[in-house]
Amino acid sequence: MFPLLRLLLVTLLLWLPFAATAQDSVAPAVIAPEPDPVVRRLDDGSPDYQTWEKLAGRVEDALEVGRASDVVMQDLRAELTAWRQAFGEAQAANAVRINTLETQIATLGPPPAEGQTEPSILTQRRDELTTRLNEARVPVQKAEEARGRANALVGEIDSLLRNRQTDLLFELGPTPVNPATWPGAVEDVTDTLRGAVVEVQNAWGSETQRAELKRILPAVIGLGVIGALLVLRGRAWMVRIGLRVRRRSKGATQGVLMFLTSLGQVVAPLLGLFALLAALEASGVIGLRGQYLADTLAITLLLFFAALWLGTRVFGAAGAPWAVLNLKSAAERAEGRFNAAVLGVLYGLSRGLGELGAYEDYSAETMAVLSFPLLLGAGLLLVRLGRLIRRSGELEETPEEGSLGFRAGMMKMLGRVLVAVGYLGPLAAAIGYVQMAQTVLFPTALTLWVLGLLLVLNQFYTNLYGLVTGADEEAAHLALTPTLASFVTGLAALPVLSLIWGARWTDLTELWTTIGQGVQIGETVLTPRALLTFVIVFVVGYSLTRVVQGMLKSSILPRTKLDKGGQNAITSGLGYVGIFLAALVAITAAGINMSSLAIVAGALSVGIGFGLQNIVSNFVSGIILLIERPITEGDWIEVGGQMGYVRDISVRSTRIETFDRQDVILPNSDLISGVVTNYTRGNSVGRVIVPVGVAYGTDTRRVEKILKEVAEAHPMVTVNPSPSVVFQGFGADALEFEIRAILRDVNYVLSVKSDMNHEIARRFAEEGLEIPFAQRDIWLRNPEVLTGNRPAGQAADTPIASSTPAATSAPDTSGLDVTDMYSSTDPEGEADD
Repeated sequence: MFPLLRLLLVTLLLWLPFAATAQDSVAPAVIAPEPDPVVRRLDDGSPDYQTWEKLAGRVEDALEVGRASDVVMQDLRAELTAWRQAFGEAQAANAVRINTLETQIATLGPPPAEGQTEPSILTQRRDELTTRLNEARVPVQKAEEARGRANALVGEIDSLLRNRQTDLLFELGPTPVNPATWPGAVEDVTDTLRGAVVEVQNAWGSETQRAELKRILPAVIGLGVIGALLVLRGRAWMVRIGLRVRRRSKGATQGVLMFLTSLGQVVAPLLGLFALLAALEASGVIGLRGQYLADTLAITLLLFFAALWLGTRVFGAAGAPWAVLNLKSAAERAEGRFNAAVLGVLYGLSRGLGELGAYEDYSAETMAVLSFPLLLGAGLLLVRLGRLIRRSGELEETPEEGSLGFRAGMMKMLGRVLVAVGYLGPLAAAIGYVQMAQTVLFPTALTLWVLGLLLVLNQFYTNLYGLVTGADEEAAHLALTPTLASFVTGLAALPVLSLIWGARWTDLTELWTTIGQGVQIGETVLTPRALLTFVIVFVVGYSLTRVVQGMLKSSILPRTKLDKGGQNAITSGLGYVGIFLAALVAITAAGINMSSLAIVAGALSVGIGFGLQNIVSNFVSGIILLIERPITEGDWIEVGGQMGYVRDISVRSTRIETFDRQDVILPNSDLISGVVTNYTRGNSVGRVIVPVGVAYGTDTRRVEKILKEVAEAHPMVTVNPSPSVVFQGFGADALEFEIRAILRDVNYVLSVKSDMNHEIARRFAEEGLEIPFAQRDIWLRNPEVLTGNRPAGQAADTPIASSTPAATSAPDTSGLDVTDMYSSTDPEGEADD
């Protein structure tokens, strides 16, 4: 890394000696740029409509004739755009004055109806204000009419340019495979090279130029050497730095650092190209043709390094963990990197050829012949890339089920499209549709590069999220934040893709202008700026509300004497009020006139009222719960057959946690209109009832004493009121008693009941008391059916005949009459049989 830094520092030092000279030579071009279209204005600042009329007439004549060049039409469009903006400003010039006059007229009230009179002073004042209002509206209406005309003329120019672009796309030109056109193309290229050499000879023949070159020769040589080193070795140095980073880091940190260091593989050669171009320009030995050739070479090299970097990030390298596409073979990865790099070279040569051809005014035959090898190579590379991408999509299919995911399906489809374009593009160029081939092949390659860059950035966002949050690789891939960042980046790439596929920058600005005008609802205009203002103000207000809620909940309210339910009610109520105020302030800041939306809101409220009546009922019930607080968080309640603890009370529903650790969501309206049992409202004191049965004949007073001792001995039972034992009555099987005790905390009712039962069992065993259990005697009226219908008089040990001798049949109970069965209970708890 340090040799590279030292080399960059030397480059900067060598640049300084002749930087001032270079700045002097380019200063006039910087200080005096091409003037932008200027709108002539009158002394009061309003647009000069006479000048505008002349410009509009000139544009209409040019559109009617239709012979003006694209450059002229673009200049006229720029002037129209400037005037349109001025008219838009003029429309809002008298807005405050007009609003004031309208308010004054509204204050006077409507004119009297026919047959009615009013004081003459009111009529006179209303007429005066109406006249002033009409005078104030005249400039606004005039500007509105002129703006509409300018907007229409801009649309006509855009339509004309688009039609010309479409006609050029489908124009059949000379075929490049015709050998008769080859000598002319070779001659044109030879003339260009010969002219470049002549320019160098003429520049070198100037004594002044030679003296200037000798003065700055050390700096020129130094910049040239350093630029050549950076171009030839800069990428290799950055690769070495990346290998060091990969050995010394791991996980998300490794991914982020390797991505950042890999950018140096483009930056270092780019600095070298700047140094070489600066050296050539400072030497002054090249002319305009040489400058075109040097710029073409620089752009080609820049695109080569950029495409090679992107291909390395997408297809991967040996031992690299960052590959985006799933290719198993190292040869396929190397092929992908090679195809991407060479495609960048061909695109750079194509751009340079277009600029050089426009400068040299090459013929259509020469341009077709020179462009065809580039188009043929680009088509071949797209076919190879398409096959690799299809192969990657096939490898991402699930091998067990053969299912095809969305990503794999898109990659296979993209591969087929690339193969089709790679074959059809050169074929169209060979026929003579060279412009069509150029419009399809290279934009397809650029689109492929943009998609690859989006995938690389998505991987970078995932690694960056893992580095910041400390999440593992799987969690980072499933996180929402990197996905949202990739989605926003994809939206930002849409204008770039539209420019790649032939859209002009003016088309994008016109689209943004149309969007900026917004949508008018009544007297309110909803613009992107107003919506953005609304969102920002509302988010700020919402965040402040949450901060204040957190302060109250954690710092202020716990120091008061309010119970937990009251604290939650205050916090929730403050949240609702804060959100309402944030929305109100955001609407006001965005300039949205709610009065104009009242009719729309009224119409929607009718339909919404029927569809959302349950939600509104639950919302109102939630407000009532927060105000009256019949239940609070932490209460043990029973409602609608559901029993558990209240965990959360929201504006629509209440969440309770049952004793089975299950969450039950109850609508708030059920808590208001239904019967709710709150076991812990106000305090946690509650009663437990423990039923006990003893055998008949037991001393009841003795049982009562033992049970009371058991109840009083439990630590959870209160002393006052003391527990009681109730002799409930004479049951069918036992003498029935109940322990009734008040507990300090009813939440422990089950554990207390269990403890008492254990203690009762132990004491009864020690005292010799019996706890009876029910027994039943069953009498059968016809018991012979259980013996397999044995005939009367047959011995009991005689086997019963069976239709299947080899098998043992089960007793046949089909003849058993259940109506003949009856039971009896032994009151002593003893069985007869």
